[in-house]
Amino acid sequence: MPNNATIAFLGLGHMGGPMAVNLVKAGYDVVGFDVVPAALEAAKAHGVSTAASPDEAVAGAGVVLTMFPSGQHVLDAYRGTDGRPGLLAVAAPGTMFLDCSTINVDEAREASALAIDAGHRAVDAPVSGGVVGAEAGTLTFMVGGEPEDFEAVRPLLEVMGKRVVHCGGHGGGQAAKICNNLILGVSMIAVSEAFVLGEKLGLTHQALFDVASAASGQCWALTTNCPVPGPVPTSPANRDYQPGFAGALMAKDLKLAVNALQGSGVAARMGPLASEIYDTFAAEGGAGRDFSGIITDIREKSRTEAGGLQKDDGSQE
Repeated sequence: MPNNATIAFLGLGHMGGPMAVNLVKAGYDVVGFDVVPAALEAAKAHGVSTAASPDEAVAGAGVVLTMFPSGQHVLDAYRGTDGRPGLLAVAAPGTMFLDCSTINVDEAREASALAIDAGHRAVDAPVSGGVVGAEAGTLTFMVGGEPEDFEAVRPLLEVMGKRVVHCGGHGGGQAAKICNNLILGVSMIAVSEAFVLGEKLGLTHQALFDVASAASGQCWALTTNCPVPGPVPTSPANRDYQPGFAGALMAKDLKLAVNALQGSGVAARMGPLASEIYDTFAAEGGAGRDFSGIITDIREKSRTEAGGLQKDDGSQE
């Protein structure tokens, strides 16, 4: 996609805002919109042109990039609601609709079909890497769409991320995203349970980390997003579990994974259980905390009058 193609960027929140700014820094003409005035102002302060409405942002754009909270938001925006025309009707013929939201696979396929039927092109490209990755331009994009459309949007995605993977046809990006986060959610619970067990058995956090990080228990949830402070200084555990990747988002993604598991007839047990655990975590105060904060929930539920647990620094209570 040439740098002179105007990009309508709809959804300038914690992820979308920094992504739009990185496109501007790379020389792209970006016109942004968000329903939250503060998000619009923040983007404008960093060089993003802003519009008064989605229609105004989309008019004349060669690419419409959406970063919305749910699949229903994407579909409503594409089709229009309450008698108002949708983005597909407003956009010029042949516009590239690039959806970076994380939504159900079926919703992604429906959105792509709507765009194509309206005479446009469509790609789904959900992201991984969190706010830190969005700000640094180091996101991973998982892309679904036709090969020629993937190649068309690749330059944009490479500005915003460091890894761009074509995962197949429409919906393939969403499929890869939910499979990845299914692994992540389950593994973070396992790592957290192991640390709490280690506390019960008298292990220091550092000793367990030194063993597991170099043995068969090694995984991203341990070595990059370690749920206890100390062993990995950059993990959210060292800043009171400020996200990062919030518990509410993990709960959302695991629900998407469970929808896909059930719809595909997979005899899964760990995924639905992890979804239930994160639903409870989010509902009981963990929604705005990093998802690795699940260890605090496990620890609290593990306390007994008979035995103490180690403090977060690994010393004994």
